Amino acid sequence: MLITPSDLKAYSVFDVVKERPDELLEQDILEAEVEIESIVGHDFSEYDPLPEKAKLALLKMSQFFALINSDESITKGIKSEKIGDYSYTLSDGQSIKKPDVYNLLKEYITPGYVQDGSVNLRMRAL
Repeated sequence: MLITPSDLKAYSVFDVVKERPDELLEQDILEAEVEIESIVGHDFSEYDPLPEKAKLALLKMSQFFALINSDESITKGIKSEKIGDYSYTLSDGQSIKKPDVYNLLKEYITPGYVQDGSVNLRMRAL
């Protein structure tokens, strides 16, 4: 893992994250690492130490997953919720918006990498 549960607890201001068991935080961090890898096209295992921007993006994404995974209202069918600075609305109980960490990670994206589901367009002047 690129960050530890103690890193995440130190970063977060949310009690629900700070009180979450380390085993569950490790799973949240793993989810965040997979999400970050899908954005940049590689993992950050070759970086030592981890760049600060990448670490911040990972902390933000891990905190998001910790908040969402610890929120029982999602399973109870609540459509809209606010947790501290995060708010989300579920569309038919399925869609939750993740934090936008693109600007933190853009300099680490593998050249030529296209994220699944995205579209590349080439345009020429007429």
